[in-house]
Amino acid sequence: MSKSPLSSSIADLRKSYERAELSEDASHADPLQQFDQWLHEAMAAQVQEPNAMTLATVGSDLRPSTRVVLIKGYDAAGIVWYTNYDSRKGRQLAGNPFAALQFHWVELERVVRIEGVVEKVSAEESDQYFQSRPLDSRIGAWASPQSQVIPGRSVLVTNAAKYGAQFLLHPPRPPHWGGYRLRPDRWEFWQGRKSRLHDRLSYRLEAGAWVRERLAP
Repeated sequence: MSKSPLSSSIADLRKSYERAELSEDASHADPLQQFDQWLHEAMAAQVQEPNAMTLATVGSDLRPSTRVVLIKGYDAAGIVWYTNYDSRKGRQLAGNPFAALQFHWVELERVVRIEGVVEKVSAEESDQYFQSRPLDSRIGAWASPQSQVIPGRSVLVTNAAKYGAQFLLHPPRPPHWGGYRLRPDRWEFWQGRKSRLHDRLSYRLEAGAWVRERLAP
C-alpha cells in the first residue's frame, strides 16, 4: 500500500533536542524537589498551561484511557486535581486506584511521568477549593453530568440556568465533585538531548526511600 503525502510528511518530521541536560549530579535526590524546580522553570518560561497534565486510568475492562486535567496542588503527600467523581475517570479510579500522570513541557523539551495510588482528598479540602473557584465554574460543576451521553449542548445551558437561579451566588459543592490525590511511588524526568540520546532519570520508592537511576532512552 502506497503512503499518502500526509503520512509521508509526518514520518519525515524531525527535531533536534538541544536546550538542556539532566545529570545525576545536577538533579535533586528527592523527586518532589526536582518536580518543583522544573514546574517553576516552566512557569517562568511562560510555557502554555504548565499546569496541564495527562491522567491515565484503567477500567475494569482493562482498557486504558487518558484525558488532560489541571494540577491544583502538590506536596509530600502527592499531586492533587479536582473533577467529577461520577465521570469515566472517577468510575475507573473507584475500581482501580492505580493511575499515571504526565506533564509535557514542549518548549523546554521536558517530560515528567508520575505513577502511584490515587485517593480522594478530604471533604474539607474539596470544599475549600470549590469555594475558591469562579462562580461560573461552580455552577458548571452542577450543570454537567460529566461523561454521560446528552442530546445536545442545550442540556448544559438549561442546567446552568436552572442551578444558577437555584443557588444564586452561593452554590454548594456537589456531592459528586471533589479532589483526588495521587501518592507517587515512581517518577521519571525526561530531558530531550541531541541524537536521540535523551536523559532519563527514574525515581522509585523502596523501603520508604527514593532510589534514583538512569534509564536508557
